[in-house]
Amino acid sequence: MAMPERDEWHQKVSGIIKAELKRRNMTYKQLVDRLVELGVHESERNIANKLSRGGFTAVFFVQCLVAMGVSTVRLDD
Repeated sequence: MAMPERDEWHQKVSGIIKAELKRRNMTYKQLVDRLVELGVHESERNIANKLSRGGFTAVFFVQCLVAMGVSTVRLDD
């Protein structure tokens, strides 16, 4: 089994956050508000840029999941 290229990894992690937002019918603004409750200060523009390029830290990834109330993550399609 071939390993995905770097860009594919970026798309995968970004896709997980986008899918969870969609499942919860949440906007970037709502995510921003929930992140603030966790003490994380990001702008909508910042979040959009991070998700667009897919490059962000594991800490940011987990912060977003916690802010959205995600308790499990599926890594398969």
